[in-house]
Amino acid sequence: MSRTAKDFFAPLAVGAPAPPREIPARPSRAIHFFDPGNEKMAAKVPAMVGTVDVLLGNLEDAVKAENKERSRQGLVDIAKATDFGPTQLWTRINSLDSPWVLDDLTTLVPEIGDKLDVVMVPKVQGAEDIHYVDRLLAQLEAKAGLTRPILVHAILETARGVANIEEICAASPRMQGLSLGPADLAADRRMKTTRVGGGHPGYLVRQDAPRVDGETQYDAERASYQQDLWHYTIARMVDACAMHGIYPYYGPFGDILDTVACEDQFRNAFLLGCVGAWSLHPVQIQIANRVFSPSVEDVAHARRVIAAMGDGTGAVMIDGKMEDDASVKQCQVMVALADELAAIDPELRQQYDAIRIED
Repeated sequence: MSRTAKDFFAPLAVGAPAPPREIPARPSRAIHFFDPGNEKMAAKVPAMVGTVDVLLGNLEDAVKAENKERSRQGLVDIAKATDFGPTQLWTRINSLDSPWVLDDLTTLVPEIGDKLDVVMVPKVQGAEDIHYVDRLLAQLEAKAGLTRPILVHAILETARGVANIEEICAASPRMQGLSLGPADLAADRRMKTTRVGGGHPGYLVRQDAPRVDGETQYDAERASYQQDLWHYTIARMVDACAMHGIYPYYGPFGDILDTVACEDQFRNAFLLGCVGAWSLHPVQIQIANRVFSPSVEDVAHARRVIAAMGDGTGAVMIDGKMEDDASVKQCQVMVALADELAAIDPELRQQYDAIRIED
């Protein structure tokens, strides 16, 4: 049985901080993954502060079993030694069925819970997984004397997780958002692709065969159009997150060298409603920062519409297009995001301020 509305925002442990009533809209265009147990990667973390919205210490996939403890301690050391300023610190813990996850939480929360913004939980199957992490975090926060609750982010990596997406989003007031985990999800669905995110040339639609003199020319050359394997899942994720006031993210794009396709995939996710994506290499940070920031042209147009609409009712014509109250709502989303990003990105602030002056 679910909790009553009045109990939903009560702490789950005596002395734990109160759960958040709403999730703050902090910019998180790129969630940059690093292995805290890798000395080369760890050494680069301080210099990356301020260049990326989120730095995530990865303890799960890509960390070998014999290196789990080293990576966990590496994250503790990095967090204690680093002033993250405007950059958020997240971690991806090991899966809940692993032998390392309990030590992940019982070590990280007491040691660096005051610096840790979000715990990313892999392979979430249903609300029960979030309930487990929720209660344990509350107990550890109370014991550590933390005054701010650590948020929870779930990765959709199984068919069951996607089927239970609504209950996952609603499982806890700590829920910060969801990410698409395309590789594990593809395997669980028995999809026939070995790619980590992105499209597939075999997943396409083909132009109809032309007809000549009443006969269909099946042998004629016809254009084909590659489709997006992940459109359904991302759209469903965006709807579920929007309904529950949390944030959707595109996950990893595995082909680091294909920056063009990466940018296309990130932009598709941005247009559908995602607020960011994972970064597996510094070059993808640049792509995500560019794609998940509204263009100067879009912000300028949005401001014009808002100014022209006055009280937001009725309709106006701008550049030959009809704009009405629904247009204003769309434009307000764009302008609000631009303002949030300008607050942390001096270069963007300069660009957005320049068009404000021109307007």
